[in-house]
Amino acid sequence: MKKSRFSEEQIIGFLKQAEAGIPVKELCRKGGFSDATFYKWRSRFGGMDVPDAPRLRELEQENAKLKRLLAEAHLDMHALKSALGVKR
Repeated sequence: MKKSRFSEEQIIGFLKQAEAGIPVKELCRKGGFSDATFYKWRSRFGGMDVPDAPRLRELEQENAKLKRLLAEAHLDMHALKSALGVKR
């Protein structure tokens, strides 16, 4: 996945500015990002405060690790079934 050039703290700052009343078009022009990017950020980070961003990062890393473990377990199960044969 492509790394954003803005940190989570900066993104939350932009969202707070929009909530304060700055028009989205003007905010996007000043920040150098598109409207679509702003709305994508709002769906992901909306309602968060700056201290919540590191916790979100930790949870995403933990979730990725658990998904990898589950995928490996399913591969092992599939390999055992194919090696031992399936009951008919």
